[in-house]
Amino acid sequence: MSKRTYTVQQLARLAGVSVRTLHHYDHVGLLKPSARTAAGYRQYGETDLLRLQQILFFRELDFPLTDIQAILDQPGFDQVKALHDHRRLLQQEADRLGRLLNTIEKTISRLTEDNMSMTPSMTDEELYEGFTPEQIERYTREVNELYEPKIVAESNRRVRNMSKAQWQAVKAEGGAVAQQLADLMDKSPSDAAVQAAIARHYAWVDNFWHPTAESYRGLGQGYAEHPEFRAFYEKYRPGLADFLCAAMSYYADHTLGV
Repeated sequence: MSKRTYTVQQLARLAGVSVRTLHHYDHVGLLKPSARTAAGYRQYGETDLLRLQQILFFRELDFPLTDIQAILDQPGFDQVKALHDHRRLLQQEADRLGRLLNTIEKTISRLTEDNMSMTPSMTDEELYEGFTPEQIERYTREVNELYEPKIVAESNRRVRNMSKAQWQAVKAEGGAVAQQLADLMDKSPSDAAVQAAIARHYAWVDNFWHPTAESYRGLGQGYAEHPEFRAFYEKYRPGLADFLCAAMSYYADHTLGV
């Protein structure tokens, strides 16, 4: 590895994280730069890059920052062993995601009308292949807590009426909207560009059910308060769930509520 050093902006671009994230890691003592310039600017070297790689691997596995710091600061921490462990865990996750993708394809075939006559019905077990029993129970409970039965029924009806191409387009749009909003997090939730992106998000949600001002505001609160939803959006950018909640609340009050 090169012996060169990186500024905080250079390291942020290299690692695909925000400058604000690196500042936070420095503030909490998780990743302090190995040197500073005479003017006080951060400089990151090879050791810092390797530590950041470990941090990002652990974050990918949903470890809290406090746990990551405790692990990395253990006396005699073995970086090579940790990388082997990361590879093993990520392979297990890749295998699980492969099963989920297979489940999605089977479900799409089941729900697409032009395939239903040719495709044997899936068993209830196949519907949830790739999910653990605990995940199934938690997802079911959270859906029942967040949404009224009529909303769940309406969403299921709309999904069943989608073609395979339509469903793929809806999934892609959901990811694109989340990434757009993550890129706008440096702005205020009330900023015009943010609210334009929220309007796009509202239109995406409308693929499944038609939210009122109250229910859309509640959906944003669910993103911030429910661990599974929060973790999903935090993977796009730390703090996105709270940002979404604030921006959706503003949209509900100033656009839907008028």
